Amino acid sequence: MILLFFLLLFKSIAASDFFSYDNLYGHLRPKIQPQDSEHAVRGVIQRLIGERARSFEVKIVPKIKSNHRDVFSVRKIDDYVVITASSGVAAAWGFHYYLKEFLNCHISWDGDQISLPETLPDVDIKIVANDWFRYYQNVCTTSYSFVWWDWERWEREIDWMALNGFNLALAFNGQEEIWRRVYLKLGLTDKEIGEHFAGPAFLSWNRMGNLRGWGGSLSKSWHERSVNLQKRILRRMRELGITPVLPAFAGHVPRAFTRIFPSANLTLLPDWCDFPDQYCCPYILAPDDPTFNNVGSLFLNEYIQEFGTDHIYNCDPFNEMLPSSGDLDYLQRIGRSIYESINSTDPHGIWMLQGWLFKHDFLFWTKKRAKAFLTSISIGKFLVLDLQAEINPQYTIMDSFFGQPFIWCMLHNFGGTLGLHGSSDFINNNIFEAREFDNSTLVGVGITPEGINQNYVIYDLLMDMFWRKEPANLTEWFSNYARRRYGIQNIHTQNAWNLLKQSVYNYTGDEAQHGKYTVVQHPRLNMASDDLWYSETDVYDAWTELLQASSEIPERLMTETFLVDLVDVTRQALQLKANELFIDIYDAYVEGNLTALRKKSATFLELLDGLETILASNRKFLLGNWINSAKRIATTPLEEKIFERNARNQITLWGPNGEIRDYANKQWSGLVKDYYKPRWEIFLSALNDSLTTKTPFYQKKVSNKIFSDVEEHFSYSYFNYPDHPIGNSIAISRRIKKKLGQLKRFKN
Repeated sequence: MILLFFLLLFKSIAASDFFSYDNLYGHLRPKIQPQDSEHAVRGVIQRLIGERARSFEVKIVPKIKSNHRDVFSVRKIDDYVVITASSGVAAAWGFHYYLKEFLNCHISWDGDQISLPETLPDVDIKIVANDWFRYYQNVCTTSYSFVWWDWERWEREIDWMALNGFNLALAFNGQEEIWRRVYLKLGLTDKEIGEHFAGPAFLSWNRMGNLRGWGGSLSKSWHERSVNLQKRILRRMRELGITPVLPAFAGHVPRAFTRIFPSANLTLLPDWCDFPDQYCCPYILAPDDPTFNNVGSLFLNEYIQEFGTDHIYNCDPFNEMLPSSGDLDYLQRIGRSIYESINSTDPHGIWMLQGWLFKHDFLFWTKKRAKAFLTSISIGKFLVLDLQAEINPQYTIMDSFFGQPFIWCMLHNFGGTLGLHGSSDFINNNIFEAREFDNSTLVGVGITPEGINQNYVIYDLLMDMFWRKEPANLTEWFSNYARRRYGIQNIHTQNAWNLLKQSVYNYTGDEAQHGKYTVVQHPRLNMASDDLWYSETDVYDAWTELLQASSEIPERLMTETFLVDLVDVTRQALQLKANELFIDIYDAYVEGNLTALRKKSATFLELLDGLETILASNRKFLLGNWINSAKRIATTPLEEKIFERNARNQITLWGPNGEIRDYANKQWSGLVKDYYKPRWEIFLSALNDSLTTKTPFYQKKVSNKIFSDVEEHFSYSYFNYPDHPIGNSIAISRRIKKKLGQLKRFKN
C-alpha cells in the first residue's frame, strides 16, 4: 500500500516540479577551474578580433547561475567591456551577444562581418538562459559535414558553439579505434574488423547498424588521427564548459561475432535502403543477452580510459530499424538492459536518445510501446532529443516523453542538401509553446541538422530563442539580420530578406524538405519535386533587390557574406526556372512537339551552364573544397583514392548501386558540369531520339546508360577540382538575370 501511495503521488506531481537539477544533472558540472575557462574564452575572443581582444575582460563566477541556468552580464567600465558569466560558454556567448546586438556584427558558417568602432559603445545588460541545455549536432552531421575536418576547422566550430551558447554537443571522433581494441580483445581478427567498418564518409550509418563495410577500410593512420583529434576536441570543449556527449553500445556487432559467440542471441538486421548483402545487415546483439553488458562495458571502459567522460552517452539502437518484438515487456527489458551497460560502468551515466525513431516508425511506436520503452529506466536517466520539433514535434503525442526530460530540436536539413527553406514562424512561436506545455519536461533547445553550411538565417533565428523571453517581430528581425550580416543599412538588402521571409522561410507544412530540385535529381519523366509553398516571384524579386544593393555598396564594404547570399539566391532562382522548364519539356514530349522539345532542352542545358558559372565564382559552392579536404588527410596514395571515392559517392550515388542516390545532393561547381549536366544531356537526347524516330522512350534503358556513363563513372574518377573561385559573382549574376529576363517570367 505504501508503494502504491508513492506511485500515485508521483503521478500527481507535475513533471516540471518533480525535476531537480542536482538530482538529475548535478554531476555534469564542469570540472575545469574558472581561471582555466577564462583563459579559454580569451582565446576565442583573440582568434576572432585579434588585438582588440585587449578591450575585453572575462570573469567566470559559477555561483551566479540562476536556477542552474547560465547567466552572463556585460558592462562597460572605463575603457573595458567586462563580461561576467557563470561558465566559459556563457562568457563567450555574452561576448557574441554584445557584438551582435550592440555592434551589428555577424559570425556564421558562411563567414564573418566584424567591424569594431574605435570606441566601444556603453553597455550594461544581464541575460539569463531560458533552459538548462543548448544542444548541437545530429549523429549524421559527423559524416555529412565534419568527416574531413582538421583541428583548425574544428577549433573554429568549437569557438562558434561557445559564441552561440551551446553547452551540450556530440563528440564522436575516435570511437572506431576503441571498437577495434575491444573486438581484438574479444577474439576477432583484423580482417574481420576491417570488413565491418565503413569508410569515413559512411561511418555515421555504420555506427547505427544500418550498413557495414561500404567505403572501407580504415587504416592505422586514420585511427591514430581520429584519436588525437578527439583528444583536442574534448580538451577544448571541456575548457569552455561544453559537455561532450560520447557514444555508447547500441548492440550492433560485426558478422564475425557469431564465430566468437555462437550461442549469443544475435539477430541479422534487415537490409537498410536495399543495400546488397556485402554491405548491409550486421548483427544486433539482444540487450538481455549476458554478452551485451559485457561488450558494452568493455567499450565504455576503454573509451573512458582513453578520453575521460562527462556522463552523457548517445545510443540509438533502432535508427530506422525496428525491434524484433513489439511486446511491452520485451521493450522494457531492452531499455533496462541497454542502460545497464552504461550504468555498470558509469553510475552517473545518462542515455541520450534521438527521438527520430518515434517519428520515422510511428506505426510501430504506438504510445503504449513508446511509454514502455521510455519508462524502463528512472526519470532523468533518459534525455530525449525531439528531432524536427519545429514542424512535427513528438512531445505533444508522447505526453512530454512520459516524464523523461527532452530537448526541443530543429532538424531542418537532410543530407546537407542546399536549397532555401525554413519555418521561421514555427521557430519563433513553437519553442515557447513547448516550454508552457502541460507538465512539460523540456530542459533544452537545440539544432540537429544532418548537414551544416546552409540557410544560416534559420539557425541564427533559432539561437536567439536561447535567451528571448517572447517571440520576435520577424519583419524587424530579418531586417536587422541583413544589417548585421552585411554590416550596412541598405533598403534593398532588407527588402530582399523580407521577401525571403514571406516565401522560402515561411514553410508551415509538416513534411521534411529534402532538396528534391529538378536539376539535382536523376532525370526521368515521372519526376517529383518538392512542392512549392511560396511564390517563385518572391525569390526572383529578392534576387533583383540584392543586385540593386550590389550597385550601391562600395567595393571596400562588400562582404563575403553578401557575395555568398547573392550566389545562393541566384542558385535558387535558377533551380526554380529549371523546374518550370522541365514541365515545358515534359509537355512538349507528351504532345509530340519536337521543335518545342529541342528549344526547351537547349534552354535547360544553357541554364545548367549558367548555374555552373555562378557557383564557380564563390568558394563556398566548389566541389573542390569537399574532395580536396578528403585527399589532404590521406597518408598514402591508396588511402587518398579511398577517401576521394568516399567523398564522391556520398554526394551522388550514396551506395554501390545508387541505393540512396542524390539524397545528399549538392549544387556545387564541378558537380553541375561533370555530373548533373551530363545526366540531363543523355536524358534529353533520348527524348529527342524518341520523337525523331517515333519509337517509345524506355526509362530503364536511359537510366542504365546514365548510371554507367555518368554516375558510376563520376563516383570512381580521380581527376582534380579547384578549391579557389573563378569570376565575379555580381557580374555573372547580372548577366544570368538579364538572360533569364528574355525568357518567360516566373509564374505567380
